[in-house]
Amino acid sequence: MEFIQYLIDFILHIDQHLVELVREYKNWIYLILFLIIFCETGLVVTPFLPGDSLLFALGAMAAVPEYGLDLFLLMGLLCIAAILGDSFNYYTGTKIGKRIYLRDFWFMRRKHIDETQKFYEKYGGRTIIYARFMPIVRTFAPFVAGIGNMNYKKFLTYNIVGAIIWIVFFMVVGYMFGNIPAVKRNFTLLIFGIIALSLTPPVIGVVKNWIQNRKKAV
Repeated sequence: MEFIQYLIDFILHIDQHLVELVREYKNWIYLILFLIIFCETGLVVTPFLPGDSLLFALGAMAAVPEYGLDLFLLMGLLCIAAILGDSFNYYTGTKIGKRIYLRDFWFMRRKHIDETQKFYEKYGGRTIIYARFMPIVRTFAPFVAGIGNMNYKKFLTYNIVGAIIWIVFFMVVGYMFGNIPAVKRNFTLLIFGIIALSLTPPVIGVVKNWIQNRKKAV
């Protein structure tokens, strides 16, 4: 319970916690951030880790010389972490994905896999790119690609493109706008906004499915 409370506080006040981490761990912060992004994209049991908000906050911090963060080094390392994370997730899906799907584990609900599969049916391989901007779906998409035995070369292409767009977009936006006084004063509200915006597509999908099911029932 304490871990969940800390996680929620970390996400909502990520700018403050990152400052503490940078000051405490200094250059080791690059490794810590690398592992966070790798786990958030590569492990099906950690979709709750911060992604979009973390990248935005890092971009904002990189714009402040006091913190000593190199924007381009961060973007390069985190792109690699995201690419490796999705690749590992894909590999996991090819090896144990079907068994997990049949067992319907608490950390990997069958309905989440089915919802992600619908994204594939609609968008094909581009799902890997689109999913980068959607929490939870971002973690399950490469796993489902592995279950479906998507051609790895095709998967890797979408993986690389999606990782670069995702990392660069949020970090550059954070770098450019994260230190505007109005943004800094309302950083928590901004994080809520990023989370809400990221969750909009999956929520719309759920509502559409609910409406379609209601129509069929009638």
